[in-house]
Amino acid sequence: QLQASGGGLVQPGGSLRLSCAASGFSLDYYAIGWFRQAPGKEREGVSCISGSEGTTYYANSVKGRFTISRDSAKNTVYLQMNSLRPEDTAVYYCATAPDTIATISLLFPNHQFDAFGSWGQGTQVTVSS
Repeated sequence: QLQASGGGLVQPGGSLRLSCAASGFSLDYYAIGWFRQAPGKEREGVSCISGSEGTTYYANSVKGRFTISRDSAKNTVYLQMNSLRPEDTAVYYCATAPDTIATISLLFPNHQFDAFGSWGQGTQVTVSS
């Protein structure tokens, strides 16, 4: 089971760090994706990190502002979000997927999220003045 945390209310231009923690299994063997969904909008893949090599992918909408990383000792994957904008407002989720080259180079960039599972409860991020 995954648990996303760290959301909150922040002003435009501010920062938040989201955490995705796992219980009962090691995240090291999985690719981890961060997703978000705003009311009335489709789920969007924000960022993904592979398990074995730490290869990362970012959606164009967050590239240069968000950074994904993992801490194996804490069995946690982070999403550092800087320069936040009102359009970043959404519920953010994390999920696991098989740690394959296809996951991060093909499936995630092309919005093919069927391979992702172990969805945890999301965390609300609200960017507003």
